[in-house]
Amino acid sequence: MTIIAHPKNKKQEAAIEAVLKALNVSFVKEDESPYNPEFVAKVKQSIAEVKKGNYITLDPNKSIWDNIK
Repeated sequence: MTIIAHPKNKKQEAAIEAVLKALNVSFVKEDESPYNPEFVAKVKQSIAEVKKGNYITLDPNKSIWDNIK
């Protein structure tokens, strides 16, 4: 089983580690993201655009050109 936690600050990180150690649960910390930072920035920008309403929905029953308004 794998559990992935995303603490928001060092205090939360320390608390999670303390609980895992107290329960004798083995864990691995990965400080570096396995993803390219430029890719992550593009994904975050895309999510922000969607939240602003800047996106197009496509009707699969129409031509792609008929979907663009």
